[in-house]
Amino acid sequence: MDVNEALALIRRVPDFPEPGVLFRDITPMLGNAEAFRTVVDAMAATLDDVDVVVAVDARGFFFGAAAAYSKGLGVVPVRKAGKLPAVGGRAGYSLEYGSAELEIPADIIQPGQRVAIVDDVLATGGTAAAACELVELAKAEVAGITVLLEIGALDGRQRLAGRKIDALLTV
Repeated sequence: MDVNEALALIRRVPDFPEPGVLFRDITPMLGNAEAFRTVVDAMAATLDDVDVVVAVDARGFFFGAAAAYSKGLGVVPVRKAGKLPAVGGRAGYSLEYGSAELEIPADIIQPGQRVAIVDDVLATGGTAAAACELVELAKAEVAGITVLLEIGALDGRQRLAGRKIDALLTV
């Protein structure tokens, strides 16, 4: 199975989680072992010259952990507020349909490390920007951002200007 065949399994769900939003449901792709392996391998191929992977809550955990494992790297979960016992920093962000905060675990990412941020979707760029802020708060370097899919019309890439961004699919 090639990457395009794997990505074709992503289901489009209109009006979720609220009217006017076209949700991209990745669960059909996740449930297909060959498709999941294909996209993880493609995402892992972008993780050259990095020391650790930051996986963004929640669906970024699937891809970040699997890609980090395949490359022999550690993975650090960046969580929604209130989920970590030892918080190293907090950053707020806005979504296309709300706002939230992310937290990074204390003392896991080391100063000077090169960090890849992995998530499922790049939409407005708010989540990725907050993850970058947290990595830099830890005095580490954001080596790049890798996502499964990018929603081009929401222009998240502009919010992340100057950063290396890899997306397997842009819609």
